[in-house]
Amino acid sequence: MKLTVFYDGQFWVGVFEEIIGEKLKAVRYVFGSEPYDYNVMNFVNQRMLSYISRAGNSIDAKIPVRPSNPKRLARETAKEVKRVGVSTFAQEAIKKDREALIIEHKVLSKQLRQDWEKSKRDKKVQKNKEKKRGH
Repeated sequence: MKLTVFYDGQFWVGVFEEIIGEKLKAVRYVFGSEPYDYNVMNFVNQRMLSYISRAGNSIDAKIPVRPSNPKRLARETAKEVKRVGVSTFAQEAIKKDREALIIEHKVLSKQLRQDWEKSKRDKKVQKNKEKKRGH
């Protein structure tokens, strides 16, 4: 499990990445304009697991495993510390999750709109029936 916190120009954002087997789940959380350390720690200790479990989509993340050379490991660690953004795997997982939410929202809003139009039509038909009957 890995947490990357960075400033995206407007807010501080945290991206949580979890690799299970060869699958990667990623969740994006906006901390706000200026979070304190204890805000981030509270989130990590209390709500992070529920956010990651909520992430529906995961992608294949085949990360090559090499024998660990201590010098290479130190270089990779330093390189990762300098890196500002998140991995492309995490970006892809977040994108898939967002697309799934958009599709779900479209289906829900279409259903609500159809229900509203049906009730509107039913009211109109009922009103016309009452007009035909008289009083």
